[in-house]
Amino acid sequence: MHVYADGEPISKEDLIKTSETWSEQQENMFRKCLKQGVFRFKVKGVTYMIVLDERTDINSKGERPLTVPPIPGERTF
Repeated sequence: MHVYADGEPISKEDLIKTSETWSEQQENMFRKCLKQGVFRFKVKGVTYMIVLDERTDINSKGERPLTVPPIPGERTF
């Protein structure tokens, strides 16, 4: 995922420094927006935009690949 502040890319370190001036409520809202996938929102007058990287491991149904534990005693040749 990539985070932009007012249209400019922002590094993780800069975002942490900026968030030090936020209230607890603003921090919680930012985290919630990241988790829920909100793509544009404002905190203290700054517009943040989240761009998610496209997943290449999803099948045509939009499902993630299944990881199945090996069956005990099964041998692969």
